[in-house]
Amino acid sequence: MPQASFSHRPAGAADLAEVVTFVQNADELFFAYPKGAWPLTVGQLAATMAERRDSMVALLHGQVAGFANFYQWQHGESCALGNMMVAPSARGHGVAQYLIGVMEQLAVQHFKAQLMRVSCFNGNAAGLLLYTELGYRPQAIVERRDPQGRRVALVQLEKDLAPAD
Repeated sequence: MPQASFSHRPAGAADLAEVVTFVQNADELFFAYPKGAWPLTVGQLAATMAERRDSMVALLHGQVAGFANFYQWQHGESCALGNMMVAPSARGHGVAQYLIGVMEQLAVQHFKAQLMRVSCFNGNAAGLLLYTELGYRPQAIVERRDPQGRRVALVQLEKDLAPAD
């Protein structure tokens, strides 16, 4: 397999039609955007981007392969990662790790954040394993309801961020 070639840039309106295809079913949408309605539409994602900060796309070999943003930001304190999505064809190639690293750097550069927060549902084993592998520590488990009204656990994790040089 060739070496992965990553880059990133701010997400633009032209990216949204592709990004909405990243979620393959209602469960994946719930993990990435719990308030979203299946199927995810460009309109939903555009409205969400307007309310959030630093929406970014990760590129793998020049192709849009990942998307994330901040849904909370407190200058000098913390940022919360949201809408983390990876294209199905790019999964398992390090896109999520790369994009999370980019978002950690942006949290420090743009908001002087000392802490990054993430939330991950118990059914998202891949996400939970990835976040802990990247140094995120569980802080709390909160009860939520999935779209069918079933009880689910939202695991809240956080990671200390290195100060900007």
